[in-house]
Amino acid sequence: MIIGMSVSAFTLLHVILSLLGIFFGFVALAELIANKSTSSISAAFLGFTIATSVTGFLFPGPLDPARIVGVISLVALGVALVARYGRHLARRWRLVYVVTAVLAQYLNVFVGVVQAFQKIPALHARAPTGSEPPFVVVQAVVLLAFVVLGFAAARRFRSTETAALAR
Repeated sequence: MIIGMSVSAFTLLHVILSLLGIFFGFVALAELIANKSTSSISAAFLGFTIATSVTGFLFPGPLDPARIVGVISLVALGVALVARYGRHLARRWRLVYVVTAVLAQYLNVFVGVVQAFQKIPALHARAPTGSEPPFVVVQAVVLLAFVVLGFAAARRFRSTETAALAR
């Protein structure tokens, strides 16, 4: 049992939190690219993504790559929280927020892809160890997509003063 839940119930909770984090992360990323960012979407993304990482640590087991990704994600999310709510996206903190939010979203999707290849039989058959070409290609495409989206968000999510000067 984990915090009073069966392992299967806790796993389901963790998966639901992960999927909600990914969903709100993509909505938040779309907002950044559109040069807007609503606090409710950002809060949902940050909250669900933090909950995903925290619940991941509650599964039994040693320090492994998934937990290391969780630590990196929590550090990025902590910086994103400071940039958004502590520094109110002022000046360079807007860029800091974009970079850390996109990194956290990428890591959530990265782990989602790993889990998909481990748990979905059709994918697992094509990459049983996670080092086969289908897995590597999918992860490379995901990384490239996030680099492109991250650059777009960093370029377009500007302060109102910077946006006015660019026109």
